[in-house]
Amino acid sequence: MSQQGAALQSYNNELVKCIEELCVKRDDLHKQILSEEEEKQKIQNDVRILTEKLAKVNESLAKKMAMRNEFDKTIAETEAAYMKIIESSHTLLNVLKSEADVLKDKGHLKFRL
Repeated sequence: MSQQGAALQSYNNELVKCIEELCVKRDDLHKQILSEEEEKQKIQNDVRILTEKLAKVNESLAKKMAMRNEFDKTIAETEAAYMKIIESSHTLLNVLKSEADVLKDKGHLKFRL
C-alpha cells in the first residue's frame, strides 16, 4: 500500500502544481483583461470627445456654407442689377445722342456730345 500511497501523493502534488499554474495563468489573464478594459474606456472617451468635436465642426461648416450661399446670392443679384444699370446708362446715352442730333439738325444745339 505504501506504493499506492506514494503514487497518490505524487498525483496529488502534481495536481496541486497544475492548479497553481492555472491560477497564475488566470491571474495574468485577469491583469490583461483589466488593462484592456482601461484602454477601452480611454478609447471610448476619446471617441466621445472626437464625436462631439466632429458635430461642432459639422455645425460650423453648415452655418458657413449657408453664409457663403447668401454671399453668392447677393453678389449675383448685385452683378445683375449693375448690368441693368450699365444697359440703362448705354440706352440713356444713345437716346441723349439721338435727341442731341435731332436738336442739332434743328439748329438749336451748337455743340456735340
